[in-house]
Amino acid sequence: MKVILVDQRHGHTRTIILKGWLKGLLSLCLLGAPVALGYFGYQLAVSQNTGIFSEETAQNWERQIKLQAEQLADIKQDSEQQLEALTLRLAMLQARLVRLDAVGERITTIANLDDGEFDFTQSVPVGGPDLGNSVPYNSTGVLSAVSQLERQLEDRQQQLEILEGLMVDRKIQSDVFIAGRPIENGWISSRFGQRPDPFTGRLSFHPGIDFTTGKSGTDINTVASGVVTWAGPRSGYGLMVEVNHGSGFTTRYAHSEKLFVEVGDVVNKGQNIALVGSTGRSTGPHVHFEVYKNGRVVDPAAYIHRTAR
Repeated sequence: MKVILVDQRHGHTRTIILKGWLKGLLSLCLLGAPVALGYFGYQLAVSQNTGIFSEETAQNWERQIKLQAEQLADIKQDSEQQLEALTLRLAMLQARLVRLDAVGERITTIANLDDGEFDFTQSVPVGGPDLGNSVPYNSTGVLSAVSQLERQLEDRQQQLEILEGLMVDRKIQSDVFIAGRPIENGWISSRFGQRPDPFTGRLSFHPGIDFTTGKSGTDINTVASGVVTWAGPRSGYGLMVEVNHGSGFTTRYAHSEKLFVEVGDVVNKGQNIALVGSTGRSTGPHVHFEVYKNGRVVDPAAYIHRTAR
Protein backbone atom coordinates (compact mmCIF):
# COMPACT_ATOMS: atom_id res chain seq x y z
CA MET A 1 0.00 0.00 0.00
CA LYS A 2 1.37 3.44 -0.99
CA VAL A 3 0.60 6.70 0.80
CA ILE A 4 1.45 9.88 -1.18
CA LEU A 5 2.04 13.08 0.77
CA VAL A 6 1.81 16.45 -1.09
CA ASP A 7 3.39 19.70 0.17
CA GLN A 8 0.84 22.44 -0.68
CA ARG A 9 3.38 25.19 -0.18
CA HIS A 10 6.19 23.99 -2.42
CA GLY A 11 4.31 21.41 -4.51
CA HIS A 12 6.69 18.57 -3.58
CA THR A 13 5.36 15.03 -3.13
CA ARG A 14 6.58 12.12 -1.01
CA THR A 15 5.59 8.50 -1.30
CA ILE A 16 5.47 6.11 1.68
CA ILE A 17 5.07 2.38 1.11
CA LEU A 18 3.24 0.51 3.89
CA LYS A 19 3.87 -3.16 4.27
CA GLY A 20 2.93 -5.88 6.63
CA TRP A 21 1.25 -5.00 9.90
CA LEU A 22 1.23 -1.22 9.24
CA LYS A 23 -0.98 -1.84 6.26
CA GLY A 24 -3.43 -3.92 8.33
CA LEU A 25 -3.49 -1.38 11.16
CA LEU A 26 -4.33 1.50 8.81
CA SER A 27 -7.15 -0.50 7.19
CA LEU A 28 -8.57 -1.39 10.57
CA CYS A 29 -8.62 2.28 11.62
CA LEU A 30 -10.33 3.41 8.42
CA LEU A 31 -13.03 0.72 8.62
CA GLY A 32 -13.55 0.83 12.39
CA ALA A 33 -13.99 4.58 12.73
CA PRO A 34 -17.58 4.70 11.29
CA VAL A 35 -18.59 1.69 13.36
CA ALA A 36 -17.25 3.28 16.52
CA LEU A 37 -18.97 6.56 15.79
CA GLY A 38 -22.28 4.78 15.16
CA TYR A 39 -22.00 2.83 18.41
CA PHE A 40 -21.25 5.92 20.47
CA GLY A 41 -24.21 7.77 18.79
CA TYR A 42 -26.50 4.87 19.63
CA GLN A 43 -25.40 4.81 23.26
CA LEU A 44 -25.90 8.57 23.49
CA ALA A 45 -29.43 8.33 22.08
CA VAL A 46 -30.34 5.48 24.43
CA SER A 47 -29.07 7.43 27.41
CA GLN A 48 -31.09 10.53 26.37
CA ASN A 49 -34.28 8.48 25.71
CA THR A 50 -33.91 6.88 29.10
CA GLY A 51 -34.07 10.38 30.59
CA ILE A 52 -37.07 11.39 28.49
CA PHE A 53 -39.24 8.33 29.14
CA SER A 54 -38.60 8.23 32.84
CA GLU A 55 -41.32 7.46 35.44
CA GLU A 56 -41.47 11.11 36.41
CA THR A 57 -42.14 12.09 32.79
CA ALA A 58 -44.96 9.54 32.61
CA GLN A 59 -46.50 10.95 35.80
CA ASN A 60 -46.29 14.49 34.39
CA TRP A 61 -48.05 13.35 31.23
CA GLU A 62 -50.73 11.63 33.30
CA ARG A 63 -51.29 14.82 35.34
CA GLN A 64 -51.53 16.91 32.15
CA ILE A 65 -54.04 14.49 30.61
CA LYS A 66 -56.15 14.56 33.80
CA LEU A 67 -56.02 18.37 33.87
CA GLN A 68 -57.10 18.56 30.23
CA ALA A 69 -59.99 16.16 30.96
CA GLU A 70 -61.11 18.39 33.84
CA GLN A 71 -60.88 21.46 31.61
CA LEU A 72 -62.97 19.70 28.94
CA ALA A 73 -65.58 18.79 31.58
CA ASP A 74 -65.72 22.41 32.76
CA ILE A 75 -66.10 23.64 29.17
CA LYS A 76 -68.90 21.11 28.56
CA GLN A 77 -70.73 22.14 31.76
CA ASP A 78 -70.34 25.84 30.92
CA SER A 79 -71.63 25.21 27.38
CA GLU A 80 -74.66 23.32 28.73
CA GLN A 81 -75.42 26.16 31.16
CA GLN A 82 -75.14 28.73 28.37
CA LEU A 83 -77.41 26.59 26.17
CA GLU A 84 -80.02 26.34 28.95
CA ALA A 85 -79.85 30.09 29.51
CA LEU A 86 -80.21 30.72 25.77
CA THR A 87 -83.16 28.32 25.61
CA LEU A 88 -84.84 30.16 28.49
CA ARG A 89 -84.26 33.51 26.78
CA LEU A 90 -85.73 32.16 23.54
CA ALA A 91 -88.80 30.91 25.45
CA MET A 92 -89.25 34.36 26.97
CA LEU A 93 -88.91 35.94 23.53
CA GLN A 94 -91.56 33.56 22.20
CA ALA A 95 -93.90 34.51 25.04
CA ARG A 96 -93.34 38.19 24.25
CA LEU A 97 -94.10 37.55 20.60
CA VAL A 98 -97.38 35.87 21.57
CA ARG A 99 -98.32 38.92 23.65
CA LEU A 100 -97.35 41.23 20.80
CA ASP A 101 -99.48 39.19 18.39
CA ALA A 102 -102.43 39.49 20.79
CA VAL A 103 -101.96 43.24 21.10
CA GLY A 104 -101.60 43.53 17.34
CA GLU A 105 -104.80 41.56 16.78
CA ARG A 106 -106.69 43.84 19.19
CA ILE A 107 -105.33 46.95 17.48
CA THR A 108 -106.27 45.50 14.07
CA THR A 109 -109.80 44.91 15.32
CA ILE A 110 -110.11 48.34 16.92
CA ALA A 111 -108.75 50.02 13.80
CA ASN A 112 -111.27 48.13 11.61
CA LEU A 113 -108.57 47.01 9.18
CA ASP A 114 -109.66 44.81 6.31
CA ASP A 115 -109.29 41.04 6.69
CA GLY A 116 -105.78 40.04 5.69
CA GLU A 117 -104.52 43.60 5.48
CA PHE A 118 -102.36 43.07 8.55
CA ASP A 119 -102.48 39.39 9.52
CA PHE A 120 -100.37 38.58 12.59
CA THR A 121 -100.79 34.83 11.99
CA GLN A 122 -98.78 34.96 8.75
CA SER A 123 -95.04 35.38 8.27
CA VAL A 124 -93.81 38.83 7.32
CA PRO A 125 -93.35 39.02 3.52
CA VAL A 126 -89.65 39.74 2.93
CA GLY A 127 -87.07 38.78 0.31
CA GLY A 128 -84.18 39.89 -1.86
CA PRO A 129 -81.34 38.54 -4.04
CA ASP A 130 -78.50 36.43 -2.62
CA LEU A 131 -75.33 38.44 -3.21
CA GLY A 132 -73.10 35.74 -1.71
CA ASN A 133 -71.66 38.01 0.98
CA SER A 134 -73.41 36.46 3.97
CA VAL A 135 -71.36 35.85 7.11
CA PRO A 136 -72.22 32.98 9.51
CA TYR A 137 -72.97 33.82 13.13
CA ASN A 138 -70.50 32.86 15.83
CA SER A 139 -71.48 32.26 19.46
CA THR A 140 -70.77 35.86 20.45
CA GLY A 141 -72.76 37.13 17.49
CA VAL A 142 -75.75 34.95 18.36
CA LEU A 143 -75.87 36.17 21.96
CA SER A 144 -75.52 39.77 20.79
CA ALA A 145 -78.33 39.29 18.26
CA VAL A 146 -80.59 37.74 20.91
CA SER A 147 -79.92 40.64 23.31
CA GLN A 148 -80.66 43.17 20.58
CA LEU A 149 -83.89 41.34 19.69
CA GLU A 150 -84.94 41.39 23.36
CA ARG A 151 -84.44 45.15 23.51
CA GLN A 152 -86.36 45.68 20.27
CA LEU A 153 -89.25 43.49 21.42
CA GLU A 154 -89.50 45.30 24.74
CA ASP A 155 -89.51 48.66 22.96
CA ARG A 156 -92.14 47.52 20.42
CA GLN A 157 -94.30 46.04 23.16
CA GLN A 158 -94.33 49.32 25.07
CA GLN A 159 -95.16 51.25 21.90
CA LEU A 160 -97.96 48.85 20.93
CA GLU A 161 -99.46 48.95 24.42
CA ILE A 162 -99.44 52.75 24.37
CA LEU A 163 -100.98 52.73 20.90
CA GLU A 164 -103.59 50.20 22.02
CA GLY A 165 -104.50 52.39 24.99
CA LEU A 166 -104.91 55.43 22.77
CA MET A 167 -107.02 53.53 20.26
CA VAL A 168 -109.17 51.99 22.99
CA ASP A 169 -109.79 55.45 24.43
CA ARG A 170 -110.72 56.73 21.00
CA LYS A 171 -112.96 53.74 20.38
CA ILE A 172 -114.72 54.31 23.70
CA GLN A 173 -115.20 57.96 22.84
CA SER A 174 -116.48 56.97 19.41
CA ASP A 175 -118.82 54.33 20.83
CA VAL A 176 -120.41 56.72 23.34
CA PHE A 177 -120.55 59.49 20.74
CA ILE A 178 -124.25 59.91 19.96
CA ALA A 179 -124.73 59.95 16.21
CA GLY A 180 -127.14 58.46 13.70
CA ARG A 181 -130.72 57.21 13.58
CA PRO A 182 -132.40 54.52 15.68
CA ILE A 183 -133.67 52.76 12.53
CA GLU A 184 -131.75 52.25 9.31
CA ASN A 185 -134.59 52.96 6.90
CA GLY A 186 -137.78 54.96 7.22
CA TRP A 187 -138.71 58.57 7.44
CA ILE A 188 -139.41 61.25 10.04
CA SER A 189 -143.13 61.44 10.83
CA SER A 190 -142.91 64.15 13.50
CA ARG A 191 -140.13 66.51 14.51
CA PHE A 192 -139.00 68.00 17.82
CA GLY A 193 -140.81 71.05 19.23
CA GLN A 194 -144.30 72.55 19.15
CA ARG A 195 -146.92 70.65 17.14
CA PRO A 196 -150.66 69.85 17.17
CA ASP A 197 -151.33 66.96 19.53
CA PRO A 198 -152.40 63.91 17.44
CA PHE A 199 -155.12 63.00 19.97
CA THR A 200 -156.48 66.41 21.13
CA GLY A 201 -155.51 68.66 18.24
CA ARG A 202 -154.20 71.25 20.68
CA LEU A 203 -150.74 72.80 20.34
CA SER A 204 -148.33 70.85 22.52
CA PHE A 205 -144.61 70.27 22.92
CA HIS A 206 -143.14 67.14 21.29
CA PRO A 207 -139.90 66.20 23.16
CA GLY A 208 -138.44 63.96 20.45
CA ILE A 209 -138.44 62.84 16.84
CA ASP A 210 -140.68 60.09 15.48
CA PHE A 211 -139.28 57.63 12.90
CA THR A 212 -141.44 55.15 11.05
CA THR A 213 -141.37 52.61 8.24
CA GLY A 214 -145.14 52.25 8.23
CA LYS A 215 -145.06 48.79 9.77
CA SER A 216 -144.16 47.05 13.00
CA GLY A 217 -141.18 44.74 13.56
CA THR A 218 -138.35 46.97 12.28
CA ASP A 219 -135.13 46.79 14.31
CA ILE A 220 -134.47 49.62 16.74
CA ASN A 221 -130.73 50.16 17.26
CA THR A 222 -128.82 52.20 19.80
CA VAL A 223 -127.11 55.34 18.53
CA ALA A 224 -124.26 54.98 21.05
CA SER A 225 -122.90 52.50 23.58
CA GLY A 226 -124.09 52.66 27.17
CA VAL A 227 -125.95 51.01 30.05
CA VAL A 228 -129.68 50.28 30.02
CA THR A 229 -131.37 52.21 32.85
CA TRP A 230 -135.00 51.47 31.87
CA ALA A 231 -136.54 48.60 29.94
CA GLY A 232 -140.32 48.17 30.16
CA PRO A 233 -143.65 49.97 30.02
CA ARG A 234 -143.80 53.65 30.91
CA SER A 235 -146.79 56.00 30.98
CA GLY A 236 -147.34 57.57 27.56
CA TYR A 237 -144.24 55.81 26.10
CA GLY A 238 -145.51 52.24 25.97
CA LEU A 239 -142.59 49.76 25.97
CA MET A 240 -139.53 51.94 26.28
CA VAL A 241 -135.74 51.51 26.55
CA GLU A 242 -133.58 54.20 28.16
CA VAL A 243 -129.78 54.09 27.76
CA ASN A 244 -127.27 56.13 29.76
CA HIS A 245 -124.20 56.93 27.63
CA GLY A 246 -122.19 58.79 30.25
CA SER A 247 -120.98 62.40 30.12
CA GLY A 248 -124.54 63.49 30.94
CA PHE A 249 -126.18 61.97 27.83
CA THR A 250 -129.25 59.69 27.81
CA THR A 251 -131.40 58.42 24.93
CA ARG A 252 -134.92 56.96 24.91
CA TYR A 253 -136.60 54.59 22.40
CA ALA A 254 -140.40 54.39 22.93
CA HIS A 255 -143.57 52.65 21.62
CA SER A 256 -141.70 49.37 21.00
CA GLU A 257 -143.41 46.14 20.14
CA LYS A 258 -140.81 43.94 21.84
CA LEU A 259 -137.70 44.56 23.99
CA PHE A 260 -134.44 42.60 23.80
CA VAL A 261 -132.58 44.14 26.76
CA GLU A 262 -133.00 44.50 30.49
CA VAL A 263 -131.98 47.10 33.06
CA GLY A 264 -128.25 46.87 33.73
CA ASP A 265 -127.34 45.48 30.31
CA VAL A 266 -124.34 47.01 28.56
CA VAL A 267 -125.21 47.74 24.95
CA ASN A 268 -122.93 48.52 22.03
CA LYS A 269 -123.36 51.14 19.41
CA GLY A 270 -125.74 49.93 16.70
CA GLN A 271 -127.03 47.01 18.81
CA ASN A 272 -130.61 45.88 18.22
CA ILE A 273 -132.44 46.55 21.48
CA ALA A 274 -136.14 46.42 20.43
CA LEU A 275 -138.63 46.20 17.58
CA VAL A 276 -140.79 49.04 16.25
CA GLY A 277 -144.35 48.91 17.53
CA SER A 278 -147.32 51.08 18.52
CA THR A 279 -147.58 50.62 22.28
CA GLY A 280 -148.53 53.47 24.61
CA ARG A 281 -149.86 56.79 23.35
CA SER A 282 -149.37 56.13 19.65
CA THR A 283 -151.40 56.34 16.46
CA GLY A 284 -149.35 53.75 14.54
CA PRO A 285 -146.03 51.83 14.34
CA HIS A 286 -143.07 54.14 14.93
CA VAL A 287 -140.18 54.78 17.32
CA HIS A 288 -140.20 57.90 19.45
CA PHE A 289 -136.53 58.97 19.90
CA GLU A 290 -135.43 61.39 22.64
CA VAL A 291 -132.03 62.77 23.67
CA TYR A 292 -131.29 64.19 27.12
CA LYS A 293 -128.21 66.23 28.00
CA ASN A 294 -127.52 66.79 31.69
CA GLY A 295 -131.15 65.98 32.49
CA ARG A 296 -132.68 68.34 29.93
CA VAL A 297 -134.33 67.18 26.72
CA VAL A 298 -132.66 68.50 23.53
CA ASP A 299 -133.46 68.33 19.82
CA PRO A 300 -132.26 64.92 18.49
CA ALA A 301 -131.82 66.43 15.02
CA ALA A 302 -128.41 67.77 16.06
CA TYR A 303 -127.28 64.20 16.76
CA ILE A 304 -128.96 62.15 14.05
CA HIS A 305 -127.17 64.21 11.37
CA ARG A 306 -123.78 63.86 13.07
CA THR A 307 -120.95 62.02 11.34
CA ALA A 308 -119.88 59.04 13.42
CA ARG A 309 -116.33 59.26 14.73
